[in-house]
Amino acid sequence: ASFGHGAPVILLHGGLANSNYWGLEVRALEQDHRVIVMDSRGHGRSSRNNEPFGYDLMASDVIGLMDSLHIRKAAIVGWSDGAIIGLDLAIHHPERLTGVFAFAANSDPGGVKDVNKSPVFTAFIARAAKEYASLSPTPGGYRAFLAQIERMWATQPFFDSALPGIRVPVVIADADHDEAIKRENTLFMADRIPDASLLILPGVSHFAFIQDPHGFTFAVERFLERLPPGG
Repeated sequence: ASFGHGAPVILLHGGLANSNYWGLEVRALEQDHRVIVMDSRGHGRSSRNNEPFGYDLMASDVIGLMDSLHIRKAAIVGWSDGAIIGLDLAIHHPERLTGVFAFAANSDPGGVKDVNKSPVFTAFIARAAKEYASLSPTPGGYRAFLAQIERMWATQPFFDSALPGIRVPVVIADADHDEAIKRENTLFMADRIPDASLLILPGVSHFAFIQDPHGFTFAVERFLERLPPGG
């Protein structure tokens, strides 16, 4: 879906979720930007084929959408898996980006905590199952879908050696109470990406854009103000 007019911004949701999670940000950002939300393959309303889930593959889906919409360059705002997809795009398709706001990404599987110990994540996974059943073109396939996504999480990404080669503007953002991402990996990414900014959002967790949408959107808007227009 596309909202508003101006420099294009693509919002990429986290694993197991869908584009509805950006509802509190769209209305603010559409005042000055063309805001595009998409459901990643297999998520939300999007179908999937038999190809194994992977960040390179999902990044290629973003490029495919941009081509379909005739968007030459866009800013990416990503959460969790969406942030990883944004960094994948910065590594492999920098010519298509004006910048990446990467919230709650990890650069390798070792950067993730054991989310099974988090009651917040347990509740999120249960919620995601219900949303999948109501939105997906394959509503009975959540268990297989979850198993495939968990396999991807266990084996990807491996960006550590590629981070120094990123040349687009990047904000590495996380929450001060993130249940999923190890702080040392956040700091590592911000240190390794040339000229990257580090942002730790206060009083929120892995779901900061819901818990403090005004604070989250303010940070995104300040980032977007510094970027070339794209289009």
